Amino acid sequence: MEGIVIDKKELRKQQIKNLQKAKKQTVADGEVLLDKLQQTPEWQNAESIATTVSNLFEVPTKPIIEAAIHDGKTVYLPKTMPHRQMAFLPFTDYDQLITSAYGIPEPEYNEELVNQEPDLVLVPGVAFAKDSNYRLGFGGGYYDRYLKKYQGPTIALVPSVMEYETAEWGVDDFDVKIDQLILVED
Repeated sequence: MEGIVIDKKELRKQQIKNLQKAKKQTVADGEVLLDKLQQTPEWQNAESIATTVSNLFEVPTKPIIEAAIHDGKTVYLPKTMPHRQMAFLPFTDYDQLITSAYGIPEPEYNEELVNQEPDLVLVPGVAFAKDSNYRLGFGGGYYDRYLKKYQGPTIALVPSVMEYETAEWGVDDFDVKIDQLILVED
């Protein structure tokens, strides 16, 4: 891509600092984004959704999980697996989650409960390009590996601090576009 000057690792570090400074705004943006998400046909038609347990500077996912459960949906959370793979397992209760080596609360692994094809996947990241729907993730490649095989719809909830007009980072062959970006203002 033309004009790319920012290394992914450098942009990720810079963006995490920006995200930490914008925590309050991201929480406020999260309310708007959840409302917009609930109006999409993808949400309305989904019987199961996959999301994550957010960290302190991401769009809060607790309200998303609660809304999904309230709407009768099954919620799946990722469990990191060897070889940078993920398995989606049902969310039951926050008390049942185990903290991973990355400090992320995850469900306990149970092969019988794995669902790699939820009806909708909400994809996390630290930056999203409005013109191409590419994302900059946290750097592990877990989601890109998973999304290469996933056939269903993907949505990213993009608070204003994560919104970029274009990808200011290098887009690689293994990077997977998100089907739909939900923005605070569009």
